[in-house]
Amino acid sequence: MEKINDKLLSWASVLEPATREQAERTATMPFIHPHLALMPDAHLGLGATVGSVIPTLGAVMPAAVGVDIGCGMIAVRTELTATDLPQDRAAVREQIERSIPLSAGGYNRKISREHTQERLDRLAAAAEQAGFDPESYAKNWRLQLGTLGSGNHFIEISLDEEDRVWLFLHSGSRGVGNKIAQHHIKVAQRMCEKWWISLPDKDLAYLVEGSEEFWAYVRELRWAQQFALLNREEMMDRVAEQVRRWVGLDSLVEAERINCHHNYTEQEKHFGKQVWVSRKGAINAERGRPGLIPGSMGTASYVVSGLGNPVSLNSSPHGAGRALSRTKARKAYTQDQLREAMVGIEYRDTDAFVDEIPQAYKDIDVVMADAADLVEVRHTLRQIVNVKGD
Repeated sequence: MEKINDKLLSWASVLEPATREQAERTATMPFIHPHLALMPDAHLGLGATVGSVIPTLGAVMPAAVGVDIGCGMIAVRTELTATDLPQDRAAVREQIERSIPLSAGGYNRKISREHTQERLDRLAAAAEQAGFDPESYAKNWRLQLGTLGSGNHFIEISLDEEDRVWLFLHSGSRGVGNKIAQHHIKVAQRMCEKWWISLPDKDLAYLVEGSEEFWAYVRELRWAQQFALLNREEMMDRVAEQVRRWVGLDSLVEAERINCHHNYTEQEKHFGKQVWVSRKGAINAERGRPGLIPGSMGTASYVVSGLGNPVSLNSSPHGAGRALSRTKARKAYTQDQLREAMVGIEYRDTDAFVDEIPQAYKDIDVVMADAADLVEVRHTLRQIVNVKGD
């Protein structure tokens, strides 16, 4: 851990100058308490750095939470082993791709599953209790539940160090969550302009605790976090069903399930004060708490247990973190190089994924070494099937 200044600590051994400068700007906000913690996977983000833990007193910065509210991971360990799996991995990939809408803007055509409707009923009741109508943000929000998205979101079938089969996926609150975030970022910016508040970056605009705008954001934020968590559960049910059919079983037994956010805000007590902790690209790593840290589409992912490091605000990294922007990655690498990186992994072979090539990300082994005092590795996963959206 490096102490950059009294308000900024960093666990990142690889930290780009622009990322460091962005984190330093965020750490100057007057309500940071006690300090901002940069995780090993830190890289540039909107306003605040992706891979940062931002504790605040009496205020929340919506852009510091992120626009994909509640984005995170879910993993299920099954009772299957590698020897139980058929050789035709393309078959299960294609079935998963048919059962879950992929890509930006992808959504379900209709609601046909009982478990989907049950989750939608829970979300509708939660929205009513929160005092808002999700349709004001996205008329088709119900059809978004159980959809993946694009970018670094993925679905994978993986094997651990004992060749046990894990189902693993990454997604968030989809379009409805994004629109909720964008709305409140703009509200915060308007409020800061109204009160003549000078900001080092307009995307560090904040809402003051106690104001009507603050509590409206928190209510809708919590709903979007619930949507994201249920979205991952919904997709996992569909993935498990396709794997069950692929293997030819009457049922698929789960041995363990972990579902965790890495873009969210919660109230927690740190260094003697109740603060709002915004983890933007970071997971809760309280002692003994299970967590998930994925690499890229061609490298290892990790099932971890938190060590409860108080200086890190009980946090750890959420993944490898980008080393190259999507534009730079497309200029630097080719589809043939992506094929080389994905040898042994079943995936949809298209140049649409070149910007997701493993070389565009930080070395996950370096990230995990940097996180040695934040989490303990329980399992190392290697994917054998990968599903992504364009």
